[in-house]
Amino acid sequence: MDLFAKAEIRHIKGSRTASAAANQVLTEQDFANAWAEITAWDGYAATPLVDLGSLASTLSISQILYKHEGPRFGLGSFKALGAAYAALRVLQREVSRQIGQGASLSSIRSGEHAEICSQITLVSATDGNHGRSLAWGCQRFGAPCRIYIHAEVSEGRAQAMRDLGAKVIRIDGDYDASVALARDEAEQNGWFVVSDTSWPGYSEPPRDVMAGYGVMTRETCESMDQAPTHIFLQGGVGGLAASVAAGLRQYWKDGAPRVVIVEPDLADCLYESAKAGRATTVAIAEETIMAGLSCGEPSQMAWEILEQEASDFLTIPDSIVAPTVRLLARPQGNDPVVEAGESAVAGLAALIAARQNPELSQALGLNAQSRVLLIGSEGITDPEIFNQIMAENDDG
Repeated sequence: MDLFAKAEIRHIKGSRTASAAANQVLTEQDFANAWAEITAWDGYAATPLVDLGSLASTLSISQILYKHEGPRFGLGSFKALGAAYAALRVLQREVSRQIGQGASLSSIRSGEHAEICSQITLVSATDGNHGRSLAWGCQRFGAPCRIYIHAEVSEGRAQAMRDLGAKVIRIDGDYDASVALARDEAEQNGWFVVSDTSWPGYSEPPRDVMAGYGVMTRETCESMDQAPTHIFLQGGVGGLAASVAAGLRQYWKDGAPRVVIVEPDLADCLYESAKAGRATTVAIAEETIMAGLSCGEPSQMAWEILEQEASDFLTIPDSIVAPTVRLLARPQGNDPVVEAGESAVAGLAALIAARQNPELSQALGLNAQSRVLLIGSEGITDPEIFNQIMAENDDG
């Protein structure tokens, strides 16, 4: 069962004791509104829920279900659901303010207020996928878009945003520095930040982003005849994990799965938050291969949910990421081929590592009856990086 060399995994128990935040920070109505709007967009289609039966058998568990977000709106990731929807909501609020009455989402989407939208600049920082979604949304809804990226974002991801009409600004610092610059320049110029990270006084767009992600969770739940026992969720700022955890709690109630948060050991702000008992920022000293998870400052809004919903927090080393990408692309047995990006496989990498570590497996409650849900958050969002990974050889 040694699918790759044993890895050093850090584990800390969460304090899952209540579920109030899962219904209050993100309400059922928030998710319902996003579902009604996004499923009406041209090109909408549910993404596949892939059954990795052969791999589950190898790992001696009952089931592995992998929600593959690669095909989402042709943008390659689940982020297509978040930033574009939040952009539409920002435009709705600002257009309504300017015309002195409520403008509907459909009126913005149809171009009824195109002249006003063309004067509303939306900005964000990104590691790639969030910015791509925002650029795509702005292109659809007729608003100018500025995207701030840090030094380590690949040129392929930067060009993908330019191709969608965005002005891309690259800085020398890390992701958190790009967030700070986007906020500062937006404030100076009267632009509107569309971020997946909340901070004091800024909550509506991050809530809309997380509500948009709920489309993915609802699709998943409606495809299942019983709740999973576990879900392994990528970290980052926490928006994806918090949205999915809240959606699962609302759908499955007391039967919701055990929530395991997985982060790179190079960007472990949620792990450190769990250790400290409060949202905690960490310094990024070195960039992880999991570009979309290279975040040092958690979203306060997301942490409110994760503090109550997460049972476990794990960190994983970069060394097990590329072998997991290759494992999905060159599957065992009858499992289908899945072409996934680096950030998509964090949960699967952690699951495999845990099943190769009896003590950790026991600590996470994994056994032969476990049914594990994974969110494959991105497909091939940078072909050059994917090809490099596939050209490497597993040595563990």
